[in-house]
Amino acid sequence: MCSLLVKEKLYINEVVLGTAFGILMGPHVANAFDPRDWGAETQKITLEIMRVVLAMGLFAIGVELPKSYMAKHVRGLLVLVVPTMAIGWVIVAGILKALFGELNFVSCLAIAACLTPTDPIICAAIVGGKFAMKHVPLNLRQILSAESAANDGLAYPFLSISIYLTVEASTREAIGKWFLVGWLYQVILGTALGAVLGTMFNWLMKLSHNKGFIDRESYVAQYLAMALFTIGIASTIGSDDLLAAFAAGTAISWDGNFNTHTEDEIFASVIDLVLNCACFVYIGAWLPFESFNMPQYGIEPWRLVVLVIAILALRRIPSILLLFKWVPEITTWQEALFSGHFGPMGVGAIFISTLAVSRLPEPHDPPANQAELLAKVLQPIVSFVVLGSIITHGLSIPFFSFGRNMSLTMSRSATLTSMRSSENADYLRSLSTTKRLAHNSRADVVVDTSSGPQTSQVDNNTLVTRMSTPSRQDPATSATSSQGSGSGLTAITLDLESGLVGSNKGVHFSPSAQ
Repeated sequence: MCSLLVKEKLYINEVVLGTAFGILMGPHVANAFDPRDWGAETQKITLEIMRVVLAMGLFAIGVELPKSYMAKHVRGLLVLVVPTMAIGWVIVAGILKALFGELNFVSCLAIAACLTPTDPIICAAIVGGKFAMKHVPLNLRQILSAESAANDGLAYPFLSISIYLTVEASTREAIGKWFLVGWLYQVILGTALGAVLGTMFNWLMKLSHNKGFIDRESYVAQYLAMALFTIGIASTIGSDDLLAAFAAGTAISWDGNFNTHTEDEIFASVIDLVLNCACFVYIGAWLPFESFNMPQYGIEPWRLVVLVIAILALRRIPSILLLFKWVPEITTWQEALFSGHFGPMGVGAIFISTLAVSRLPEPHDPPANQAELLAKVLQPIVSFVVLGSIITHGLSIPFFSFGRNMSLTMSRSATLTSMRSSENADYLRSLSTTKRLAHNSRADVVVDTSSGPQTSQVDNNTLVTRMSTPSRQDPATSATSSQGSGSGLTAITLDLESGLVGSNKGVHFSPSAQ
C-alpha cells in the first residue's frame, strides 16, 4: 500500500523491510512465527527455502544479462571472482582467528567460506533500485550482478576444502576429495549441466514458438519452471545447483531471443519479489538472537560487532582497489570503492552455513572436538554477520541519498551566505572610497542658467554647466550664498565629504541636516 513511497522515495528495499517484519513476527517479539519450533526439520527446511530463492535469483540474473555477456566480459569477471574471493576468504579467516581463539584456522576458513560470496538477492535489490539506476553506470551494475551470481556458486570449493580438512583423517585424503568432488563433480559438472539444459530449453522454446505451439503466458511461465527443473536435477545428483541455475539462465539468454519475448512481462519480477520478501521474513524470524551471547564458546556481542566492522572494511575493498585496473568495467577508484563496499551477505551465506552444518557432526555440550565446536558456533557467527550486512548494505542507498541532499542544501546555503557577504563588503568598500576621496578633493560645479545645457571642465576639481532655464533657489533650504561672476551664472560648490555647501544663488545642502 505504500511501496512506492518506501522504495522509490525512501530507497528502502524489500530486504530490510522483510527482515524487520520477520523479527517483529518472530519468537523474540510477537512470537507468531518460529521456524525453530519445527525441531530437527528446521535445518532441512531452511536449506531448501534458501536453495529455491537463490536458484530463482541466480537464474533471473543470468536471463537478464545482455546477449553473450559472459563471453564478452570474461576477463573482468575472472579478476573479480577468483582472486577477490580468495583474498577475502583468507582475510576473513584471519579476522575470525584473531577474535575467536578457540577455533583453529581450518575452522575459521570454513566460516569464512560462508561469508566470502556476494549475495545475489541483496545485490539485485540494491543495484536494480531507482537510485542505482540513476547514479550507478550500467556497465558497473551489470558486472556486479554477474559477479554476485558467479561467486555464489563458487563458494562450494572454499567450503568443501575446509570441511574435508576438518572431518577427514588425513590431509592428503581431504585434498583428493576436494579436487574430485569439490571442483570436478560440483563446480565443473554443475556449470556444464546448467549450460546444456539452458541451451536445450532455448532451442525447444524457439521451435515451439515458431510452430505456434505455445502462447505468450505459457512462454513466460517457463521462466519459473526451468529454474526449478535445473536445481532439481543438479541437487539430485549432488552437483552445484547454484552454478547450474546461473549457467542455465545465461545459456537461455545467450542469443537474446528469450529476452525479446519476456522483456515486457512483469510476471518474473512479481515472482522474484514475492519469493524475496517471503525469504527475508523467514530469515528475520529464524535469526538466533539467543546464540549471540555464548561466552563459554567465545561468542560475545562485542566480538561479533568488531567482526562485522572488520569484514565490511577488509573483505572486499582492499583487493578490489588493488585489482580494479585489470577490470575494464571499473574505470575509477571511486567505482572500485563502490564495488568493494557492495558485497552484501545474506541468503547465500545462510544457505552455505546450513549446508556446512549438515555435513558436520551433531555437537555435544560441551563439544568433544573441533568439528563439534565448529558446528556449534558456525551459524550464530554467520547469522550475526548477515544481520549486520542487511542493515549496512540495505540502508546504504538511503544514507547516500540523505547525505547527497544535505550536501546540496548546505552548498546552496553557503553560496547565498557568500553572495550576501560579498555584497556587504562591496558596499562598505564603496563607502570607504567615497570618504577617502572626500578628504583629498573638492569639486566646484558652476551652472550657467542663461545658456543651453553645456558642460565643460574648468580644472581638475571644477565642473561648469550652463543651463538654458533660469536658476531658482530654495529659500527654505538656503544657508549661505556667494556672488558668481557673470549674469545668469550660478556657481555651485560641491564638497564630496559634506555635500553641496555653497552657490551664488544661496543653495546649500548638507548631509548632516538630512
